Amino acid sequence: MILDPSSDDRLDRAFLALADPVRRRIIARLSRGPATVNELAEPFAISKQAVSKHIQVLEHAGLVTRSRDAQRRPVHLDPAALEALTAWIDRYRLIHEQRFRSLDALLTTDPPGGGSAPHERDASPEASHPGPGTAGPASETRSS
Repeated sequence: MILDPSSDDRLDRAFLALADPVRRRIIARLSRGPATVNELAEPFAISKQAVSKHIQVLEHAGLVTRSRDAQRRPVHLDPAALEALTAWIDRYRLIHEQRFRSLDALLTTDPPGGGSAPHERDASPEASHPGPGTAGPASETRSS
């Protein structure tokens, strides 16, 4: 199997870009459609220059692109880049889900030799009756 080091670099840049809450909110906003830097800066208490730097990080990670529309330079989300991240995550999620299913199947089978499971032993008559010196439900008194 040949590993592509550039794909690791792209993943690293994308996950580092998404590690910042401002950039995640920008991505969330762009999921509803393109927006300008001014529009993206509105909900934040930071400068437009700071928002522009966040957008540059997202561009470098390949998560967003910019286009020119007369005087406007809208920022667009790149859905293919997000899909690549989702596919990478899903690959590992599916592996672990299969492992959990195997573990569940193992735990639900009867133990070899026909012995009782530990939770069945705890349900013995001795375990359900209080020992000497302990107050059980029958010895409780009610005061009026």
